[in-house]
Parts: sequence; C-alpha cells; structure tokens
Amino acid sequence: MKINRIWSWLFFGIGALYFIFPLVSTAEFSLKMRRGAYTLDAYWTVLADPRFQQTFTYSVLMALATIAFGVLLVVPTAYWVRLKLPRWRPVLEFVTLLPLIIPPIVIVFGYIRLYNTSSWLPLTGSAMGTNLLLMFGYVILSLPYMYRAVDTGLRAIDVATLTEAAQSLGAGWITILARVILPNVAVAVLSGAFITFAIVIGEFVMAALLNRPSFGPYMQLLGANRAYEPAALAVIAFAITWGCMALIQFVSKFAPRAPGAQH
Repeated sequence: MKINRIWSWLFFGIGALYFIFPLVSTAEFSLKMRRGAYTLDAYWTVLADPRFQQTFTYSVLMALATIAFGVLLVVPTAYWVRLKLPRWRPVLEFVTLLPLIIPPIVIVFGYIRLYNTSSWLPLTGSAMGTNLLLMFGYVILSLPYMYRAVDTGLRAIDVATLTEAAQSLGAGWITILARVILPNVAVAVLSGAFITFAIVIGEFVMAALLNRPSFGPYMQLLGANRAYEPAALAVIAFAITWGCMALIQFVSKFAPRAPGAQH
C-alpha cells in the first residue's frame, strides 16, 4: 500500500513538472525585458497598450453575451428533456459533443458561406451582425461543457417533484424555470459559465476569420512582432484560465449532491 502511494506521488510529481516547468520558464523570460534585472516592464507595456484594453474588453463582453445566451438555450432544453423526453437524452448528448469533433474552422467557414453579404441573411455585412455570428459560434464551442454542467446539476435534484410542487401552487413554465429550476442549478450554471469564459477569452480561429477585435487574434499578432510582451501575455492568459478553474472548484463545493451520492 505504501509503495503504491509512493508511485502515485512520483507520477503526480512528474506530471506537475511537465506542466509547471514551461510556465515557470515563460514567466521568468517575461521578467527579463530590462537587461540584468527582473522587472514587470513587459506586463506594464502590455497592460498599457490600447489594443490590449480594447480586445480584452471586447472578449469579456462577448463572453458575457455567450454565457447569457447559452444559459437561455441550455437550461430549458436540458430541463425539458430530463422531465418530458428522457429517451432523447442520448441524442442530445451526441449533438452537444459534435463541437468537439468538428473543427472551429469548418464551423466558421460554414457561417461565412451561409451568412455572407450576398446571402438571404447577410450578417457579415455589418459589425453587429458579425458580432452575433461570432457569439453563436462561441455558444456552439462551449455547448459540450455548458450542457454537461447543467445536466449534472439537474441530475442532483428531483426535477419532477419540484415541477409538480410549483404547478400545484399555480406557477407557469417560465416561473418554474426562473424561480425553481435555475436557482437549484445555479452552481452548475456557474461552472459552465467559467469554462465558457476561458474558451471565449483565448479563442482565435473564429475571431480571426470573422475579423473581429478579440483577445485571441491580438495575442497572435503581438507574438509575431514582439519578444517579451508575448511571454507576459501568455502568463496573463494562463492566470485567467487557472482563475476560472479555481472558481469552478470553489463553487462546486456548494453544489447539491445527487441522491445516494457520498458526502
């Protein structure tokens, strides 16, 4: 038993070093912008760049819009399938896995083909339309994670009993979703929201091909023209992603447990 534990910690240490060493090296390099000293000059340069502020703000707003639309799409769908159409769950699970199989470049080229300026719905002909198209693309990319988070949250509560209780008090479907179901899966929704935020912040393909001022294309552009600033930007991006992961771990402690699950 003790030998197994030693081997477990050994493999864990090897895996940790494999991931940590490159990040430490990148962080150290980002601090060497001034010769002979460790400074935060690269970080201040990046943070003071108007393009950084513009692209990061744009991506944050797109992430919030994607989260809001994703919640409006996924929560009612997952709830209705679990309550009324349980046989359709495998089909829905397969459909929500498709974004992991289909490359984003295929999706965005399909969008451009269907919604270009000569189509019946020329969304790419205006900035607002292109923003909507990009948001829909982000919703698709985040669908596997948002759906599974919400589905796990619904599995932990008695959806049928809660619905019957609300209906007995005269609540309609919108009231049930907004005031009964959503508060009970709020932790699961937050977990999906944090993953969605991390995806949107770093996404490059869709934003670049739709020519939107997102954070992902900015990182690529800066990496092609600078030395120390891209390393600082990479550390910032890692910090955002890890912050989202830490928030997921934090909010998951407050999630309701499924019946029969061990505490």
